[in-house]
Amino acid sequence: MNVINYDKEMKKIAEAEKKQKRFPTLLLHSCCAPCSSACIERLKDYFDITVYYYNPNIDTAEEYRLRAEEQERFCKEVGVKVIIEDRRESEFYAAAKGFEDAPEGGSRCEKCFTLRLGETAEYAKKNGYEYFATTLTVSPLKNSALINELGIKIGEEKGVKYLPSDFKKGGGYYRSVELSKQYGLYRQNYCGCEFSKRKLC
Repeated sequence: MNVINYDKEMKKIAEAEKKQKRFPTLLLHSCCAPCSSACIERLKDYFDITVYYYNPNIDTAEEYRLRAEEQERFCKEVGVKVIIEDRRESEFYAAAKGFEDAPEGGSRCEKCFTLRLGETAEYAKKNGYEYFATTLTVSPLKNSALINELGIKIGEEKGVKYLPSDFKKGGGYYRSVELSKQYGLYRQNYCGCEFSKRKLC
């Protein structure tokens, strides 16, 4: 079985765009400011980035507000556009229904990835973005192969190009930790949903 190097695929696309002297628009789904930091740094010379904060999986309104405010603050500091969606937690609970007891990283997470990628692609298509992508692959705890497979499929269905990635490659996750310290970003120790939080108890 061939293992796809999604980091290499991303670089290939980025360099091809640069060679054509293009600076295409990219809607970058972000789960939080710390994860977005290293991703933005890696993409900013190749794409006109708008960060898209859509995360209905976040367990409380307060946690959502904290993450959203940090995302806005970071984007302002680095000069990147940002869109903050309402929490809309009912969308997550509808997607996760029946999968509440699934193990972390399993079928419930796949439903969550599909929801967030689908919404990002939909927004990208409606608003004329050339590409969409996600910061989710920066986490060593996330299945980047699955995320990319979903992103490619959703992009084809919605009619907008998905930018593959594996942002944790090349020390991406550790760079996000460094940048979080540099910018004093609020970091959390769980993915965001109440089910992932239970694993910490």
